[in-house]
Amino acid sequence: MTAHSLRETSTPGVATPAPDMSLCRLLLDRLAEHPDDVYAERKTRSGSFEEIPLKRFAQDVLGVARGLVTHGIEPGDRVGIVGGTRYEWTVADFAALLCGAVTVPIYVTSSPSQVRWIVEDAGVRLLIVETLDHERALTPLLTESGTLERIVTIDAGGLDQLTNEGLLGSDEKVIEIARRSRLDTLASIVYTSGTTGRPKGVELTHGNFLVHVMNGTDDPNFGPVVRGQDRRTLLFLPLSHVFGRFALILCLYSRCVAGFAPDTKTLAADLQAFRPTWLIAVPRVFETFFNTATARAGGGTKGNLFAWATEVAIRVSQAEEAGRVPVALVVRSRVADRLVWSKVRAAMGGAVEYAVSGGAPLSVRLGHYFRGLGITVMEGYGLTEVSAPTTVNRPGLIKIGSVGAPYPGTSVKLADDDEILVRGPNLFRGYHHDADATAATVRDGWFATGDLGRIDDDGYLFITGRKKEIIVTAGGKNVQPAVLENAVRSHPLVSEIVVVGEGRPFIAALVALDGAMLPTWLESKGLPPLSFGEAVTDERVRAEIDAEIAKANEAVSRAEGIRKFVILPRQLTEENGELSASSKVRRPNVLDHFAEQIESIYS
Repeated sequence: MTAHSLRETSTPGVATPAPDMSLCRLLLDRLAEHPDDVYAERKTRSGSFEEIPLKRFAQDVLGVARGLVTHGIEPGDRVGIVGGTRYEWTVADFAALLCGAVTVPIYVTSSPSQVRWIVEDAGVRLLIVETLDHERALTPLLTESGTLERIVTIDAGGLDQLTNEGLLGSDEKVIEIARRSRLDTLASIVYTSGTTGRPKGVELTHGNFLVHVMNGTDDPNFGPVVRGQDRRTLLFLPLSHVFGRFALILCLYSRCVAGFAPDTKTLAADLQAFRPTWLIAVPRVFETFFNTATARAGGGTKGNLFAWATEVAIRVSQAEEAGRVPVALVVRSRVADRLVWSKVRAAMGGAVEYAVSGGAPLSVRLGHYFRGLGITVMEGYGLTEVSAPTTVNRPGLIKIGSVGAPYPGTSVKLADDDEILVRGPNLFRGYHHDADATAATVRDGWFATGDLGRIDDDGYLFITGRKKEIIVTAGGKNVQPAVLENAVRSHPLVSEIVVVGEGRPFIAALVALDGAMLPTWLESKGLPPLSFGEAVTDERVRAEIDAEIAKANEAVSRAEGIRKFVILPRQLTEENGELSASSKVRRPNVLDHFAEQIESIYS
């Protein structure tokens, strides 16, 4: 057992909802109290955003709910949703909940076979899909599945059709059904994207979501970031992901205005049109903003100015953390803000003050950079089984490099082998149809995450690796690949890196280039355009990655460092089974698909 200052830490919760409270009552109560609030804004064809009052949202939800009841959907039935980040997704979600049904979110990137597994395992009766392509691909399930009765297509007017079918129904009947749901009522079965095997269905109750949202919003540190009609956030994470779903429910409770960005290809323009005050994103979003700004600055005087302003931002953040910013640094920061920082903030909409980062580690350097220029990135950690956030940095309680202290209402402790265990009202009910898996991961009320960590003197959690991903070399050296991978992955040329070396004489790596960032990087270096295939074998590209790996190796011993690497001929993809729906690397599949490249390293 590794000796650390603390083995367990907790943050008290502040939420005490009544047992008969639910997500349904949350919507109904807010409708009664603030019907004229702006619930959300959705993108128009012109690229602007239109306001959707809460009373209109509730009307849309009740209309679809009446249609579902008319179709025969009863409390406890499963309603699946295959769709992107759009207003209609949340209408369908809450309509199902008001009927007492259980929502089963499914990633739009899921293959028909994956959807079939989820539909059959969950027992989905009605499936709401986004596009006609989805409908065509999934129509065979109507005859192949033993439970699926109907597919409703949003782009074909399916929600309007449900509303029309329910015209003879009554809102009162739907509301009477909705009020039967309680904190312990099952609200959703969320299938983990998983990095191995078939996805498992995580059963989350109304209370899992609701208490967690209330604890965060009512927290005196985090609450001011999200609470009120003057707070705005642009949602672009998949709503089928528990993190995106948590943010959506949080907006309803906190009265924050939610925007929907259905296509991340237009994210920069959407940010400037919507002007969010806070964001939820994965580290790759922040890396892309920084790398793009760096590349656009180019070389010469402009590039030198950007590099200087970057270092000033990092030093300002570090000085703030130490408790004192020297006067000379304050003066330099004002110059940097006028010449550079204000432009970077404008590219993110111009109003962002805070951002929550999760899903993977954010580099310490980038954390300091964004805070220095005025955008505080609050890194956090969580999983589907704990309803999203488990630990999070909050305003006034931020330690860059950590994933924060326990989220309000949550407890975290370390097992003897440093595995992270979690307990709280956010803990899932169990895996659907898999009691053995539930028993294997939930012990005495604590969920075993599979991640390894340490807790410092102040109760902040640091992720140190993944329990099942320890590499043991031929010499018996135990290596955590995450340390090296996280350091290299932030480079603009790298989309993914997979460290290898199990049973081998030394540690090596497979590197996949980032095809989207490649042209910008080449231009910033004054190099001629290269195709992806040309870049794979280009010595200048290889030298750049070699230098980045050398920097990463400085953080580990020589036995743990990467000695050789190979650039893969293509990017890793979800279609090939190398990435999960939440963009996590499926290591076994990568090792299998690129076995030839691995052998070339060691031969």
